[in-house]
Amino acid sequence: MKEFFGSEKWLQAAAFALRYEVFVLEQQIEPQLEFDALDDHTRSYYVAFIEQKPVATIRYQTSTATTLQPDRLCVAKNFRKQGLGTRALLTIEAKGRAAGLNHAQLVAEVSAQVFYERLGYHKTSSPYLADGILCITMQKQLSD
Repeated sequence: MKEFFGSEKWLQAAAFALRYEVFVLEQQIEPQLEFDALDDHTRSYYVAFIEQKPVATIRYQTSTATTLQPDRLCVAKNFRKQGLGTRALLTIEAKGRAAGLNHAQLVAEVSAQVFYERLGYHKTSSPYLADGILCITMQKQLSD
């Protein structure tokens, strides 16, 4: 497996290809909702590749000067349950800590709540619809 992090066009294209596969084709999210204004040329992405195929990705962003907002985490269907999503999220969290961010807040699909709880996140909202999918807001302290 090869892992990359950055904002280069080729890396963004790989992240977009995987997100299209998972969110648009598999989960039936409208493309105009999946690819939003935050997907600009300055945004950074983590992408893991196996044999030139993007298999895991996550978008790196902040919502405040101290808050990491991991977003658009997905893993290719044939590569799930292998720790790739955990690795992607932990990589982004480490980058956030290195940048001085002290907590993370994300929007999680309700079906992924247990995954995030295992990684130290806790629910901070009631369920709500986002892009037609039932979601919750979750937070985690990044600093000790």
